[in-house]
Amino acid sequence: MMHSLSRILETVATLGSLASGCYYLVCLWSASNFLRERKAERDIGANLVFPPVSILKPLKGVDPDIYGSFRSHCLQHYPEYEIVFGVSDANDPAIASVEQLKREFPQKAIRLMICPDRLGPNVKVSNLEQMAQGSQYELIVVNDSDIKVEPDYLARVIAPLTHEQIGMVTCLYRGVAAPTIGSQLESLGISTDFCAGVLVACHLEDGLHFGLGSTLAFRREELNRIGGFKAIVDFLADDYELGRRIANLGFRVLLSDVVVETHLPAYRFAEFLQHQLRWARGVRDARPGGYFGLIFTFGVAWALLNFFATSGSGWGWGILASMLVLRVAVALVIGKAVLQDGQVRRFLWLLPLRDLIAIGVWMASFFGQTVTWRDDRFRLKKGRLIPI
Repeated sequence: MMHSLSRILETVATLGSLASGCYYLVCLWSASNFLRERKAERDIGANLVFPPVSILKPLKGVDPDIYGSFRSHCLQHYPEYEIVFGVSDANDPAIASVEQLKREFPQKAIRLMICPDRLGPNVKVSNLEQMAQGSQYELIVVNDSDIKVEPDYLARVIAPLTHEQIGMVTCLYRGVAAPTIGSQLESLGISTDFCAGVLVACHLEDGLHFGLGSTLAFRREELNRIGGFKAIVDFLADDYELGRRIANLGFRVLLSDVVVETHLPAYRFAEFLQHQLRWARGVRDARPGGYFGLIFTFGVAWALLNFFATSGSGWGWGILASMLVLRVAVALVIGKAVLQDGQVRRFLWLLPLRDLIAIGVWMASFFGQTVTWRDDRFRLKKGRLIPI
């Protein structure tokens, strides 16, 4: 009986390892495609006349390097754009940074909107609906309050929207870690897991069918066709929903060659776990099939299981060594070559811990429906937020 169980465990672990190895190879292939296409994308729209743009930035509280993030949006090499900041609380501490920005850049069209109406449980989206009503241009860019961009960012993300078949442009991002283990693990996960999964989805699913909150660029016409921001004000993964609904209209969601940057909070370990669990449960509800498929991405864990099931056989050693090489290759190619994240090598020693935590969070995400977001607690039901 024990021998039979051992054989079953060995077979399952071997299959899991092989599936994970295939996934790692697809990650590398997807990254190669992205890097090959990046050069071709660099010059897109270089001779076009760019239409005016409304940048919408919903705020709540102060993020790390928030002023530097705001300031980078005022240094754009773009002829005409406005920046609309929105808060739901007239005493929000982020307002001070907006006022400082207006003083430094008096020539820029910078506005602050107080959004008094709470249209649903997702306050960020509630604010966006009111900000969109108060903005003036046909082209809209939404990005999170902590996103920092390069001077050619706006020109490069807007250029593809001159093609009628493209309905949204979104961007990968890298996280600049604070000097805490939680923040470093978060940064490592973005560079070695999350963005790798986005690239794989882009190439296996014939393009993206969702958006990323780091950048959502689209036309007002398509926003109105899906019912405006108020149509997604109940959802946790609002960026995913916005992209999915625009894609469902028959438009392409383009993953730009632009990579933006975010300065991560100094997460304590418990805060890091809480953030990971909220993100995991949001993805679980938004993409249940793909999320369950993450079980085939834990290659090193499968290889270790196979190693012990085979009592340290030569076959077990070979699989484990192969998985370790592929895992590190994915981390370096995605993190260093694609995202140009200079921290990846420095944090590489945390990769085994990051992978172990990822397995635990993945399993825990299936037990429970509650999430904590900005100090508020919600119950998730098919991706919708129900306040507790």
